[in-house]
Amino acid sequence: MIKEIVLGMLIGLSIFLVWIGYNVLPIFLLVLLGGLLYFTIFQKGLLGNFNANLYKPSGGISFEDIGGQDIAKNELKEALEFLIKSEKVKEMGIRPLKGILLTGPPGTGKTLLAKAAAAYTDSVFVATNGSEFIEMYAGVGAQRVRSIFKKARDLALAEKKNSSIIFIDEIDVLANKRGTHKSSHMEYDQTLNQLLVEMDGIRNDDKVRILVIAATNRADMLDPALLRPGRFDRQVKVDLPDKKGRLEILKLHTRNKPLDKDVDLEAIAGETFGFSGAHLESIANEAAILALRENRDKISQRHFREAVDKVMLGEKLNNKPSDEEIYRVAVHEAGHALASELIFPNSVSHVTITSRGNALGYTRHNPKDDSYLYTKEYLENQIQIFLAGSAAEQLLLGNKSTGATNDFQQAVNLSKQIIYSGLSDLGVISEEDLSKDVLHEEISRIIRVEEEKVKKLLNRNLHILKNMADQLRRNESIVAEEISQLINDSKCA
Repeated sequence: MIKEIVLGMLIGLSIFLVWIGYNVLPIFLLVLLGGLLYFTIFQKGLLGNFNANLYKPSGGISFEDIGGQDIAKNELKEALEFLIKSEKVKEMGIRPLKGILLTGPPGTGKTLLAKAAAAYTDSVFVATNGSEFIEMYAGVGAQRVRSIFKKARDLALAEKKNSSIIFIDEIDVLANKRGTHKSSHMEYDQTLNQLLVEMDGIRNDDKVRILVIAATNRADMLDPALLRPGRFDRQVKVDLPDKKGRLEILKLHTRNKPLDKDVDLEAIAGETFGFSGAHLESIANEAAILALRENRDKISQRHFREAVDKVMLGEKLNNKPSDEEIYRVAVHEAGHALASELIFPNSVSHVTITSRGNALGYTRHNPKDDSYLYTKEYLENQIQIFLAGSAAEQLLLGNKSTGATNDFQQAVNLSKQIIYSGLSDLGVISEEDLSKDVLHEEISRIIRVEEEKVKKLLNRNLHILKNMADQLRRNESIVAEEISQLINDSKCA
């Protein structure tokens, strides 16, 4: 109503000024400029007003809906008890926790854990991203920090709740080490300083108790002042799930999907070492899409296996290699698969020569257990498996190809791991003091030794290698059962 009255008065004044012969063009331009500034500053939020869609409720997510992160959930629950039992905490004279930092790779469930924390404590959930605080205008970031804390308190009071959780994703954008930005460093530093001030101002006797939860996969970049006690008091590691965790996550993401009787989620969990929760959700979704494409009522194990390949390597390519190239790829992948199966029995899950992404073929391994420490023998065996593809080409086709480029790089990386771990003939060394020539000579020696070993291994089983390559060329893929059958048949012959 007030806007309409003011607008009417301005129009009336303009008509009067024109009637008496006054030039209203300068006034009109000033009013237009003022309107643009008002719209830019206040409506677009350059002085700290966030968009309303950044403040999202927890959505009913609970800790039971998050799989594979038992340790992280238990740590987080323990920290949240300080928020739930605030009266007891106050009686004991305990300083309240002000911040919890979730660290870990992307896709491991850090945001889900923050939302579950809000539901667990019955708190208002206010979410934003570190990049939302950074603008080219001086003082905007600091104002936005004040704004989000005020918004958290106001929303809690409006909903008659006594606690609020502020979640800041990718906090490393906002809280990078001060002085590291070459340009606009004052704006970054002011924003971080304001966050420190706001966290210092959190008290246990406030009407609304605020807990800041932040997430990052670059904890090493954060300013030390943010990590000291009294700000982010707890750091919770949200790591990639182990085999048991991956199985839990797959069960969660398939509970609303029709699965066939042959589906073995434990086998899929074993084949997806290093996958995050986001990857596993994508596998379950892609498997359902593949079943839908085939007009199947249920999702089978075959769909899950193809979904794993798609998530790892991408969609199938339309390009069709020549018959000669197809056979070379079949020989190459047969070499990888046979060497792996002979060195580590029952370690190969699936071999395909279907082109996906940048790969013309692929051998998917199925480790029995997740490994985090490796012996020298294990690393040497892995080098043999990487070199087996080119060795198979040399034995059956008489030459090698550029298809082994990535295999060679992986073999070099494993050789470096042997050297830097003090497991090579050089003994314990200083990585910084090791010359490039000595490093190159030792890498070459390791690779030559392992290449000779794998050539002898494949040569002793050359007939199996030929049969496997022929079967791959005919069928484009073979699974673990077929590989075992080929090896067993050769032993019986």
